[in-house]
Amino acid sequence: MKNIVVVNRSLTKEEDKKGKIIESIATSEIAGSDKLASDECIKGVYDGLNGINGFSIKIPKQLRLYGTGTRETPNVLDWETVKKICDSTGTDALLVLEMFDSNTDLLLATATEQVSAILSGEVNKPKIPGQVKMNVKSYWRMYNPETKTIIDQYQHTHYLTFNLVGGVPPLEALPETAYDAGQVYVARFLPSYYTVKRDLYKKAKGKKKQEFKRGYRRAEVANWDGAIEVWSNLVEDTKQKTAGRACLNIAVGYEVLGNTEKALEWAKRSYEDYDDKLGRQYAKILLRRRDIER
Repeated sequence: MKNIVVVNRSLTKEEDKKGKIIESIATSEIAGSDKLASDECIKGVYDGLNGINGFSIKIPKQLRLYGTGTRETPNVLDWETVKKICDSTGTDALLVLEMFDSNTDLLLATATEQVSAILSGEVNKPKIPGQVKMNVKSYWRMYNPETKTIIDQYQHTHYLTFNLVGGVPPLEALPETAYDAGQVYVARFLPSYYTVKRDLYKKAKGKKKQEFKRGYRRAEVANWDGAIEVWSNLVEDTKQKTAGRACLNIAVGYEVLGNTEKALEWAKRSYEDYDDKLGRQYAKILLRRRDIER
């Protein structure tokens, strides 16, 4: 599914805004600000996914769906409405911002300081906080009209901290937080990178220690094929410890090169043939990785 239409359902109808305004006052939110901020949240989704890996996102100009306008999540859309929206936009799926709400910790922080001052007997004027933490809470659903299934549901609370300007949050605080929340949501669908740590041996004892270090130096400059070549010549070394360390390092080299099966083979060999304890732990890690890759 590459063509997606996204709509904003987080707003409330004009005649139902009385309760929303009361909530705005209670949560230190500027009345009506969520209307613009929720659109920024959708813009974050659009910018984060449109055109990447073949995805195409459409935002209908004239289409708005009304929900609760609060942190209460609305009921699932009926499938006739979902199909109508997708058919009219030529898309495969409907992504809906079902709920969006924002507030700050400014009033809470001020009230907490005032209460603390009263309890401690202090008579100083309450301090004005120097920073404010904006938070937006969003709830997303993705509908598949062909199978009539909800293929994704995700609720997320996102925070960004801003310095106060003259005792008030900067104008861009809420839009930036909302936009960033949209980017965070859509990142769930994109390939990403993460770092894993692997231990390997730098040296070995005996007459082959310089040769072992030569392999390590090759690994340091990402010449893993060359490093494996050096360490392979040491596997049949008369010293069991040196051979076990060489096997372990070869296993790491093959994993870096993307050959998990070969890495597992050498990690097992380092423990099974030469009793290298690090090889036993490494083999377990590689077994888990192989299961994930399958």
